[in-house]
Amino acid sequence: MTTDINNDNNIVTADGYHVPVLLHESIDGLALHDGGVYVDVTFGGGGHSREILRRLAPGAHLYSFDQDADAERNIPEDVQGFTFVRSNFRYLSNWMRYYGHDHIDGLLADLGVSSHHFDDAERGFSFRFDAPLDMRMNKRAGRTASDLLADYDEQRLADVFYLYGELRNSRRIASAIVKARQQQPIATTSDFMRVVEPLFPRERGKKDMARLFQALRIEVNHEMTALRQMLESATRLLAPGGRLVVITYHSLEDRMVKNVMRTGRADGKVCEDFFGRVESPYRLVNNKVIVPSADEMQSNPRSRSAKLRIAEKR
Repeated sequence: MTTDINNDNNIVTADGYHVPVLLHESIDGLALHDGGVYVDVTFGGGGHSREILRRLAPGAHLYSFDQDADAERNIPEDVQGFTFVRSNFRYLSNWMRYYGHDHIDGLLADLGVSSHHFDDAERGFSFRFDAPLDMRMNKRAGRTASDLLADYDEQRLADVFYLYGELRNSRRIASAIVKARQQQPIATTSDFMRVVEPLFPRERGKKDMARLFQALRIEVNHEMTALRQMLESATRLLAPGGRLVVITYHSLEDRMVKNVMRTGRADGKVCEDFFGRVESPYRLVNNKVIVPSADEMQSNPRSRSAKLRIAEKR
């Protein structure tokens, strides 16, 4: 796996692993400086990390996290000031302690699923392909989507689809799955589609199906729990003036990121001082969310739902 930097400095993986979204806006948001310690918790295709490394000032260091074995093929070789961490970003604090850092100066998180995952039929992330219903970001550990569909009771399935997919007919979907699995296992994406497709109106079928797959993927990978733990660690680790830069793609993760940046808490609970002023460990750098330009959305349609938020540690 190699990457190229084209003439306008847009970094794209050679085989289309992933096109980095809001590349320059997000790296600008880190406010890189000499001797800083920076973290990219979502290495993926390496696009954001390579741009950080291109701009990295003397004495600075970048740590990039990814739990997916496929991402390891994108690790740049023989680059000074770079360390790849084979781990889920929920363990950010542990790894920074391991490498001897009490503080960091900036953290970037691009929470989108890599194009590679959607386009790799064998991973089971997309309903476009007939494949084993896996959906694990880390294929070396954890339970598959098929396992969860076989083991969760009807109420738990309904809760997953409602909370993470915001599907109003979550109970009907869960009921249909429980009935279908009594006849035969739901082992592949096509098995799953046959069960749930009749429950979606034709006019919004693809959108609802995408939400259903999203909900199952979030549950398989414990994404919301991992995100909360990472944001809590980042809040503790960031030095005064350090930047938290996060790109989100759906309302659940965006709400949590917005809560943390505004209040310092994932649940958004506001703490006020004696004078009624909101106490937050952060100062918002962009009060208005940053979204891709029309040109970027046209060249990379998967960037359309991206939202960039930047905050600075007080």
